[in-house]
Amino acid sequence: MAKSIAVLVSNDLNHDQRVLKTCATLESVGWKPVLIGREMKESKPLAIPFQGFRMWLPFERGFCFYAFLQLGMLRALSRISTEAIWANDLDTLLPAFIMSRVKGVPLVYDSHEYFTEAAGLTRRPFQRGVWLQLERLIFPRLTAVITVNEGIAEAYQERYPHSRCQRPLVVRNMPRKRSKPAASSQNWRKKLNIPDNAVFIILQGAYLDKDRGVVQAVKALREQTTWYLVVVGAGEEWKWAQSQVNALNGRLIVLPKMPFDELCGLTASADVGLSLDQGLHGNYIMSLPNKLFDYIHAGIPVVASPMAEVVRVIDDWNIGRVVKDSSPKGIAEAVAAVLMIPSNKWKSNCYEASCELHWEKEEQNIHQAMKRAQSAI
Repeated sequence: MAKSIAVLVSNDLNHDQRVLKTCATLESVGWKPVLIGREMKESKPLAIPFQGFRMWLPFERGFCFYAFLQLGMLRALSRISTEAIWANDLDTLLPAFIMSRVKGVPLVYDSHEYFTEAAGLTRRPFQRGVWLQLERLIFPRLTAVITVNEGIAEAYQERYPHSRCQRPLVVRNMPRKRSKPAASSQNWRKKLNIPDNAVFIILQGAYLDKDRGVVQAVKALREQTTWYLVVVGAGEEWKWAQSQVNALNGRLIVLPKMPFDELCGLTASADVGLSLDQGLHGNYIMSLPNKLFDYIHAGIPVVASPMAEVVRVIDDWNIGRVVKDSSPKGIAEAVAAVLMIPSNKWKSNCYEASCELHWEKEEQNIHQAMKRAQSAI
């Protein structure tokens, strides 16, 4: 009989591909995931292939939101029978840690970002200090920690050299392996009124918050009159892009988050994918965005800002260009360099990369993390 594992997430569960892939991996080795998330204003009915439920919280941000989130997850964990707990990101770690000790069950901490260096905490020393103290209290006691790239794993090891987990395991957030590149099931150019001969660029992200490069992309669009830019996702800069649509005569198209398979088809229809995180926050400097691998698996070249982890992938596999700077001119030059090379060459390079950069190779560290967590009980 499968063992139950509670999986804690602070979003609404439907669009978190990393969490859903992790749950599928856990299920394949005998665990029964039970997901605990939250109900949001824009949440659609829960549509995930696992047992799950969402909490409604009276606040959506700030101290009260996080306080109610902790209390809600503590209450949820106290009401279910579970034989392990999986905490996604620092904002779920406290209730996970407390209840793992109360119940005497294994705990895995999956850090999707370098949380204390995130954009939302930059120049907010009190809030950052609270999260940092929480991390300092719990992290050294953890035996099983996962994070999303080597840079963040190294940063955690330097910050906590004597932690029980030693160096965190790395599970990069890559799509599952496909036998061939993603293909569009519909004519997205026609649907979005993008001319066949126009440059079609996409910038996607589950949460396009502050300094994710949307502003820079739109500024470049204003100066490149043959470009069409599609922005897909949610977040602060995504909302800002919505306010710019009318001024760009149909060349800026802003779409909400969509099911992953539908997004793959849209992405595969584009000429170029953008990843323009700005190096203004420690978390972004060390980031390895999901969108990078989505572009690779869709078979389209990438134009990216010079974040070290991203540059390494682009250079290793020759799947795009890095901007010299994030000015409209810098972005335009990088896009022009990409467009000078035939799309079939990019598709070939991306396909070769996708044969190595996929979830099935990464998920082995999920098995390893569970073994570490279980061995500590």
